[in-house]
Amino acid sequence: MLQKNTAEAKKIRLHKYTNMLDKYAQLEYNAPIPGRKIQTVRQGERKMKKQKTAPAESAVQTEKKGTGIQIDKKTVFGITALLLVIMLLAGVLTQVVPRGEYQMDDSGMVINGTYHEFAGDEGKMPWWKIILAPIMVFTSSQITTGIGIVVFIVLIGGTFLILDRSGVLKYIMSSVVRKFEKKKYLLLAVIVFVCMMMSSVVGVLEESLTLVPLAVAISLALGWDSFVGLGISMVSIAFGYTAATFNPFNVGILQTMADLPLFSGLAYRVLFFVCVYASLVLFLIVYAKKIEKNPEKSLCYESDKELRVRFGAEVDDEALNNPALKKATKTFVGCVGGVLLIVAVSFALQKVDAISDSVKELINYLPLVGMAILFTVGGISAGYIAGIRGKALGGGFLEGVKTIAPCLPMIWAILSITYVLQEGNIIHTILYHVYNLTSSMSKTGALFAIFLFVVALEFIVGSGTAKAFLIMPIVLPLADLLGLTRQSIVLAFTMGDGFCNILYPTSGIMVIAIGMVGISYGKYLRWSWKLFVMEFGLAALAMLGAVAIGY
Repeated sequence: MLQKNTAEAKKIRLHKYTNMLDKYAQLEYNAPIPGRKIQTVRQGERKMKKQKTAPAESAVQTEKKGTGIQIDKKTVFGITALLLVIMLLAGVLTQVVPRGEYQMDDSGMVINGTYHEFAGDEGKMPWWKIILAPIMVFTSSQITTGIGIVVFIVLIGGTFLILDRSGVLKYIMSSVVRKFEKKKYLLLAVIVFVCMMMSSVVGVLEESLTLVPLAVAISLALGWDSFVGLGISMVSIAFGYTAATFNPFNVGILQTMADLPLFSGLAYRVLFFVCVYASLVLFLIVYAKKIEKNPEKSLCYESDKELRVRFGAEVDDEALNNPALKKATKTFVGCVGGVLLIVAVSFALQKVDAISDSVKELINYLPLVGMAILFTVGGISAGYIAGIRGKALGGGFLEGVKTIAPCLPMIWAILSITYVLQEGNIIHTILYHVYNLTSSMSKTGALFAIFLFVVALEFIVGSGTAKAFLIMPIVLPLADLLGLTRQSIVLAFTMGDGFCNILYPTSGIMVIAIGMVGISYGKYLRWSWKLFVMEFGLAALAMLGAVAIGY
């Protein structure tokens, strides 16, 4: 009897002791001990630390980190190697092509009739400069452009990782797909129209890089591939630049140089815009339907498997119902929308006669700078609202910068090619001989020759303004002699300049965009060559029509 009472007393004391532990755990750690199992203090501390690092309203999934933009290293290596070979070939040209130059006025414009060839080895570029061009470019005027592009790309990389990791990209993609999943071809047509209008009217071009990852994510979610994503973003922007209507950076500058009323001849350019838009939408829809029926026919089928995992190409109902993500997305979209205001201000300032040409040249960069700043501010703010704070925010941004850094060698290789050709003093020689060749042609032949020369010159001189300052002072007097209208010269120039912005490996926009989605330059050409043939055909018809009606 005594033993039985003693055993019961022990059970009562043990029961009281375990109850005290339960209450202590609930008070200190808010974590009751299931099944009467005693937690150590260290286990409780770990649980409390984990709870403190996860805000109740956070949209961030700590167990699944976003990767942002991932540049395919094979694509980067292949394109960089190709560009370095082109740089060496350009160096060979500087040794065999006669060197010469035109005189330039204070604004950098060629003075017609002033060409002269250098005697002997004058102006000849030494081979050591050619080989060291990727380093020597830092001492040239190209370095300013290069730094601007690099800063823009770096900001894109850091911002996109924050947007991806916070869930904002997922929210945007899910919202768009949910709304248009039964009208996806209408969505395709609308996106193409908006992108083409942005570049045709206000001159957006480099800024298209910010749209590529989102466009590709939407494309994959709708059952298409990365090429469709490139088509509704980068390609649409470039083709809108070609079919320019009010673009101040090509039509505005060219018509001013040609002494034409600003934005005159609009009706014919609008007709060309409609034709380019219709052909691009038709091409993309036909291709998208083919990929829907048989996804394995896509040239990027294998690389898209990884992208589908990275972007999570499915509608996420949990993300759509998250109030923090909704607020973060509104903040980001609002900041990016502010770019339209900057573009409008830039457009208006270009038309103010009291502003000097040098200041207007700086104003040209305003949309790009505005996009970089507002895009970054919007992305970081959205990440903060969605729950990324402190070191996670800064560290995530730096990690995003690292992911896009592999594309920087491509930029330096492109700048090196331009450096070699400019330092080698052969660009003006080529211009001089093209002028002599076209002076004996018919009106139609001369217009086609000018168009093709702009297409070829795009390979080595990417800037439309730089090409205009080189070509227009030479071809405008030629056009007057041959009976060509100056309006038709402007048309031929804009068409030749626009399409090739995404054709050559020396195009920074194109090589970065395909690097973002892991597509090689060879595959890109295999996908796009029919599209370019079609658009060049439209350009030829437009030039024939311009000559026929005396446009």
